[in-house]
Amino acid sequence: MLLEHRGAAPEVHPTAYIAPTAVLCGDVHVGPHCRVLFGAIISAEGGPVHLGEQCVVMENAVLRGTPRDPLRLGNHVLAGPHSYLTGCTVEDSVFLATGSTVFNGARIGTRSEIRVNAVVHLRTHLPPDTTVPIGWIAVGDPAQLFPPDQHEHLWKVQRELDFPGYVFGLARAAEGETTMPELTRRYSRALGQHNNDRTIASDS
Repeated sequence: MLLEHRGAAPEVHPTAYIAPTAVLCGDVHVGPHCRVLFGAIISAEGGPVHLGEQCVVMENAVLRGTPRDPLRLGNHVLAGPHSYLTGCTVEDSVFLATGSTVFNGARIGTRSEIRVNAVVHLRTHLPPDTTVPIGWIAVGDPAQLFPPDQHEHLWKVQRELDFPGYVFGLARAAEGETTMPELTRRYSRALGQHNNDRTIASDS
């Protein structure tokens, strides 16, 4: 399904394939010979999404552009099933395995591999030819790699990247307090713009 969002409609190269149950919403550009498979969602949430040549977006992957950080895939990128990418740049010939997650402002260098359930955190820059092992977390610029059981070491780097400030424009809540009411109000208001989306096509 192709949806116009905020006055922008997806553009799909004639040689690309979009599965009937995939959704492309807004300022999305799909390059030559790309394949977007069943259940995948590619949404321009105030920022564009651009797929280069011969990219494969597999089942139930989610790709989102944001106002601060557009999402760009280079050429020959594979985003595996259930992968989640938001506001990031992925250079050429990158493999993003099943369940991998790449957050806002991240950049993944050419020929890198993000393996099953691995995470590339906010504003993290991976140089070319980096491998993030299964379930590990990459964080920082330059990136450091941590296994999931090293939360204390990870947090020392992660905290300075300021996820709530960078993504939602909110200061981190003090201990015993929460920003969730304000966060959900802001996010709900922004996402409410989907009420005006218009269906362009229901299949490829």
